Amino acid sequence: MTAARAGRRGGVALLLLIPAMFGGCHATPPPVPMPRYLLGEPYTMGGLWSYPQETFALVETGLAAVMPPESAPRLTANGELSDPGALTAAHRTLQLPAIAMVTNLETGLALRLRVNDRGPAQPGRILALSPRAAALLGVPPDGAAQVRLEVDGAASRALAAALPGSETRGPRVEAAPRAEVLAEPLEPPPGARTAPARAGAVPLPIAGPASLAEADAAMPPDRLPEIVTRVAPSPGLLVLEVGRFFHADLARRQAARLTGLGARVQMDGRGRQAMHRVVLGPFASVEQADRAVTAAIAAGLPEVRLLVE
Repeated sequence: MTAARAGRRGGVALLLLIPAMFGGCHATPPPVPMPRYLLGEPYTMGGLWSYPQETFALVETGLAAVMPPESAPRLTANGELSDPGALTAAHRTLQLPAIAMVTNLETGLALRLRVNDRGPAQPGRILALSPRAAALLGVPPDGAAQVRLEVDGAASRALAAALPGSETRGPRVEAAPRAEVLAEPLEPPPGARTAPARAGAVPLPIAGPASLAEADAAMPPDRLPEIVTRVAPSPGLLVLEVGRFFHADLARRQAARLTGLGARVQMDGRGRQAMHRVVLGPFASVEQADRAVTAAIAAGLPEVRLLVE
């Protein structure tokens, strides 16, 4: 065999090998979303126990973090496709999905978010925001912010009733009347996306409670619009709650486990419904509060809550 013929044969073999090499490298298709209503059983994450509970009247304050970057598409805890560019959030105990108004207490910026995942994993955080939601609320990607979360009861009920799995829900908790919050509309922030107006659409009037109730009762869209409002900033103090008891002796016993951290017992309420809270703080910074959270978990207290008061 001449050298020229051998070279031609080798070149043909190489051309045949290249398709075979690349033929096996198929891109992994994105997961198929299967949205459903989810409550779930108690679970542990980040060293803390969480107990999911259906509530359409939850109002709480605490620290929010930002979801970490995602390397590939994934499904949320209730089977929706995770989207870093959507206005979504993760919560440890809320029914999924739920609609909530989330306000950055440090800036006054507020957004309606779709809570559709479990988290955050970091102890001492009540909410994990999608990168887009965090950007609009002014929360830095590697930081935290004091937030207030208020569940939109009507919209959340509409979602729960429309999704498979709602027949397994427990007893409903009726919503309490909401206090009026004064707000002003803001110009769309840089990069905000707005839905095009539909032909013949009539804008909702910014008016009284009746029109707002009708709007709340409507089924929320899968992708919430980027409507940022502003209220007066109202940052508070970071306080770590490590237990709530009806009996004072149990509260004092819990506080004794954290004597070195300055734990104390506070009364919350009066009469038979009075609770004895075991608290630490207030703390001057998030870093100090996080160290107290770590110490409480190390002391064997897996149900601590870092609150803004």
